[in-house]
Amino acid sequence: MSQGTGGAGLPGRVRELAASFQDPDVVAAYVHRPPYPAEVFDILESLMAGGPRRVLDLGAGEGALARPLAARVDHVDAVEISPAMVAAGRSRPGGDRPNLSWHVEAAETMSVRGPYALVTAGASLHWMDWEPTLARAAGLLAPGAFVAIVDQHHLQLEWRDALREVIVRHSRNPGYDPAFSLPDELSRLGLFEIRGRRETAPTVFRQPMDDYIEHFHSTASLARALMPPQEAAEFRAEVEDVVGEHRDANGELVLRTAASIVWGLVVPQQPAGQP
Repeated sequence: MSQGTGGAGLPGRVRELAASFQDPDVVAAYVHRPPYPAEVFDILESLMAGGPRRVLDLGAGEGALARPLAARVDHVDAVEISPAMVAAGRSRPGGDRPNLSWHVEAAETMSVRGPYALVTAGASLHWMDWEPTLARAAGLLAPGAFVAIVDQHHLQLEWRDALREVIVRHSRNPGYDPAFSLPDELSRLGLFEIRGRRETAPTVFRQPMDDYIEHFHSTASLARALMPPQEAAEFRAEVEDVVGEHRDANGELVLRTAASIVWGLVVPQQPAGQP
C-alpha cells in the first residue's frame, strides 16, 4: 500500500518520515516486501528510448528495480540517499553486478550524468521534493525518453477495510490515503505528462504471518522507530487479529499482487519570476 504525501517543499514532517529509511530496522524489513513481477521489467525494457540502454533509478532503496534491470540493460545508475539501503542492496542478489553503479546522494541534487534511455522510480518518489527531482531527471534524459513510475499493490484482500482502519490508527502520516496516485498528482500539478499506463497480471505470493507484518515496518509511516514499543506490539496484535483467520493450512497468507507502471514526460517549468 502506498502511503502518499505531498512532496513540494518537503515540510518538516515529511522530512522526518523520509529519514526513517536511514533506520537499520526499516532496511532489514525491506526483504519482506513482495518482489516486482517479471512483467514489470518487460514493460520497462519496452519503454526505453534508442541508443545506449542506460537507466537511472531514483530512490533505489535496496535495488528492487535496479538489480533486476541491470541484468537486462547496458548500465544502471541507482541513486539512493540512505547508506544503509545501499549497503543492503550491494549484498543482495545482483547488487554487485559490474554494470550497476550505486550513488549515495539525494535525487534532487544528484551528480550522475546522462543521457539515459529511461528513468525509473518506485514508491520512494513520494518522499522526494518533486519539482527539483523531476527537473534534474529531465536534464539527464535522452531525447524522447520517459520517466516511469512503478507501484506495487495487493489485490482483493478480504481483510482490506479492517486493515485500513488499523493502518490509519497507527500511521505517522496524517495524510495517509490508500487511493492516492502519485502520477496523477504530478500530472495535476503540471509537473508530469502521462503518456501511458500498464498493470501487470496478478501474481501469487505466499508469506508467513510474521513476514507479512514485518513488511509494514519497511514503510516510513509505520516504521517501528516512530512508535513506542507498546504501540508496535499493539499494531502487531491488531494485524494478527484482522488477518489470522485467512491463513492457509500451512499457516501462510496467500496474497495476490500486481504492479502498475505509469510513464510520461517531465513538463518543463518556467523559472521563478518569469511569466
